[in-house]
Order: sequence, then C-alpha cells, then structure tokens
Amino acid sequence: MTERFDAGRRTAVAATLATLLPAAGHAAGARGDVAAIVDAAFQPLLARHGIPGLAVGVSVNGRQHVACYGLASKEDAQPVSTRTLFEIGSLSKTFTATLGAQALSTGKLSLHHPPSRYLPALRGSALDAATLLHLATYTAGGLPLQFPEAVTDETMLAYFRAWKPDAAPGRVRRYSNPSIGLFGLVAAKALGRDFRELLEGDLFPQLGLRDTYLRVPASAIPDYAWGYGKDGQRLRVNPGVLDAQAYGVKSTIADMLRFVEANLRPELLAPRLRQAVEATHVPHFRVGPLVQGLGWEQYPDLVPLARLLAGNAPAMALEPQPAVAIATAEPTGRAFYNKTGSTNGFAAYAAFVPARRAGIVMLANRNFPIEARVRAAHAVLERVAGRKG
Repeated sequence: MTERFDAGRRTAVAATLATLLPAAGHAAGARGDVAAIVDAAFQPLLARHGIPGLAVGVSVNGRQHVACYGLASKEDAQPVSTRTLFEIGSLSKTFTATLGAQALSTGKLSLHHPPSRYLPALRGSALDAATLLHLATYTAGGLPLQFPEAVTDETMLAYFRAWKPDAAPGRVRRYSNPSIGLFGLVAAKALGRDFRELLEGDLFPQLGLRDTYLRVPASAIPDYAWGYGKDGQRLRVNPGVLDAQAYGVKSTIADMLRFVEANLRPELLAPRLRQAVEATHVPHFRVGPLVQGLGWEQYPDLVPLARLLAGNAPAMALEPQPAVAIATAEPTGRAFYNKTGSTNGFAAYAAFVPARRAGIVMLANRNFPIEARVRAAHAVLERVAGRKG
C-alpha cells in the first residue's frame, strides 16, 4: 500500500508509526506519523540549498510513503510528482552491479576472472592482474574517478590497455567510474547483448520498474525534470564514455522505492533475480568506515550518524583508501546499505536496513551536499526503524 503526501497539499497519512512498528520501541508522538517525520527532515532542504524540486520515498514493513515537493521545471512551474523522472547519477552503479550479479547466476561470468577473459583486447595489459571483483569494488589498483577528457568510445580500450596501476589489486579502493563501467561492459559481453538492452529490456522489467530508463523515450520527455546548476541554469546529463554503466539511469521516486523494496525483501523475487540481488549484499572489502560490496556500501545496521557521514565524506570518493579483503564473503544479515548519486544538476541517495524492513530513497533536481542528504535520511530512518545515532 502506498501513502502519498505532497507539501502544501498533503493528504492525511492513515497510520502512525506506533501502528506500523509496534516492536520498534519508539512511540510515535503527536506528530510521529511518517509524513511529519519526512517533512521535518527534508522540506527545509529546499530553501537551505536552493533545490527546485525533491521527492522522498520511505518503505516501512512493506508499506510505502511518498512525498513530493516543489518543481520539476521552474520555467513552466511543473510540480514534482510520482511520475517525475530524475537523473540518479552513481546510484546507477547498483543496477550495473545487479546485472553483473545476474551474469554470475547464469554461470557466464566469474568474479575471479580477469576482464581479458571477456575482452581479449585487454590481454597482456596491467588489468590482467586484476579480476572482475576488483573492477566492481574499485580495487583494481587505482583507476581514476573519471576518464581523461581525451578518451572517447573509440579510444576507451586503448586507454585501458595503456593504464598503469598505482597499487596491487585489492590493496586500495579508489572510487572510479571507469572501473565499474568496465565491469558493466564485461557483464554485458558475457551475456552476449548490449548493456542498454539488458537493463531496459530485462532487468528493469524484472524488478517491476515501469518508468526507468537509460535513454528517455519521447513519450516520457514531458515527465523528465530539468536539473539546475549552481548558477540556476537548467541542465541534463551529457553523454560520456561508459556513462550508462556508471551514472546514466533516469527514474521516478515510485520506481526507485520499488527497487529499494526489492533489496529489502529479495526473498519475494523470482529465484534468479533473488540470487542476483542478494549477491550485491555480500561484503568484499573493508575500507575505513565502510564495507564495499557490489554497488552498495555497507555499515552495521545501527550505524551512528558520525560513521555514516565519514563513509560518505568527499575523501571516500576523491582519494585512494586502503582496502582489506574480507575472507568470508557472506551477507551479515544485519547491515545498513547505502549509495549516493549525483550529476551536475541532480542529487540522489538511497539507504535500507533489511533486518528492520525499512528503507528510504531521495531524488532532487539540484546537486546539493551529500552530507545534507545523509543527515536527512538518517533522521528519518532513526525514527521509523527505532535506531539510535
């Protein structure tokens, strides 16, 4: 069941948290319904950070709550709705990871193989020392955050052939679009199809995502929000090398909440899809305050806000960090998963705690500080999941 509430014209939310979470150990209070909690955490961000429009989805014990604020387009005063398409930036990497995990489930891909097993053009390069697991977890040895500007689709493989590592595979995590992008490219090669076709034609429909795209079709353009830069100029993402794999997904708050719920309750999915989703929850490398999995970053399920902020600090994305492999790679069963995403004009954040059946996703059409996103989402989850922080 979905409860929808829009700032300024909100319908009443029927259930309080006391009803939703009788075992959470937290009384709802006079304004303890989900609408009030989300309003308090997110509505102030619009004015504070100059955000034209924002949508928030919360899932608690299988019940959805969606809030829409502000405008998808300032120029024509189009309000944000559950059908508004936002760019989700690097949150796209979690779909790439899920597709790669599906290839694992078919036996057509192994995380222990080098990328040259699937892309012979890379044979004999430094990347032959790395595995697909290293690519998927940004631990191949120092691939950069972005491709150099001179790299094009036509010269990409030459760039990877010439690349030289700064560290041995598995020793350093350096967050990298080329790294996860190559992993997604290899996964599609292993499955024998185009990456975009696999996501839009297979994975998104399997997940029940009806309004999620890499290339927004003409019929959905009216719902595609404009992003806004620091100067207020409206923006949309530009094409780039391996952009689909790293940051190219556009989606609605309704679809992204469905994706969060698929990760909260993978046991409800078809067997092969369940196997793929659960594979993205496996921990692989300890990196300072976080544990890196396939796409998702992990913490203990009662993660304090300070640790969550440290794991999402700029240094974690911009600077190499020591990595330590986890010997027994199995889901802990009690973890907090999250991922941020940004393009020049958009911001996204998703987090979920399967053991508490609670999750949240936020989409906005301005790229505002990650710290503010994390603080607001943590404040909501702290209330609805009875966490301490």
